[in-house]
Amino acid sequence: MAARKPTSKTVAFGAEVTRLREEAGLNRTELAARTAVTRSYISQVESGRTKCRRDFAERMDKALDSGTALVDAWDDLLRSSSYPKFFADFPRAEASADALRAFEIRLVYGLLQTEAYARVLLCNDDAVRERMQRQRILTKPNPPTVFVVLDESVLLREVGSREIMREQLEHLIEMSERENITIQIAPIGYYRDARAPFVIATQPDRSEIVYLESNIGGETSAEPRDLALVSEAFSRLQAAALSPKASVDLMRKVVEERWT
Repeated sequence: MAARKPTSKTVAFGAEVTRLREEAGLNRTELAARTAVTRSYISQVESGRTKCRRDFAERMDKALDSGTALVDAWDDLLRSSSYPKFFADFPRAEASADALRAFEIRLVYGLLQTEAYARVLLCNDDAVRERMQRQRILTKPNPPTVFVVLDESVLLREVGSREIMREQLEHLIEMSERENITIQIAPIGYYRDARAPFVIATQPDRSEIVYLESNIGGETSAEPRDLALVSEAFSRLQAAALSPKASVDLMRKVVEERWT
């Protein structure tokens, strides 16, 4: 396929190709040789300027000894989505974002959930697997900068068991030590325009899309008014929340006093 303007879907797929290639210790020329294409074609796939065929994803998996990782990514990103329709566009934007801002009022933010915590919330193994796959963006080369504000009640609400909660909070503490992840706890209270969870994904070109959760699922929006509303709400949340250090101290206290 001829080169074209990248989309969030092709960029996300290309990022996964790059990650697996680098993990395999190959440069683009070497991967091109193993898959019988030109180096420029590999460059186009990795930059998201072209959508490769599914059988080429299979060839790359074989060349990189990556199992079915790229075929699975192709099925998820470039052919169809197993996410509900209202959520269909956002995982693509999330995967290609260079910054994410998230507010959660009831549960731990999905990218920071442990598998055990997610398993309590989700209906089947496929849904759990998809959530864990989404979390790969946190460990890829040049991962996004992530800012998360959690309502304090999230730390106190038992999901599954005390053991699951202890593991989950310890995981949050560990993730907060990463340079690209900032976690803040907002004391229980009222915050204007922050009545429901949301995530803002900022793309490399500085365009943005927001996922807004509701009682019937959620929706995505790129409308300037919606983005301005949630961006302002997030700024107020950050200002009112505990500092990152104080947030970690509170999480440690809750682990010791409530979940141990």
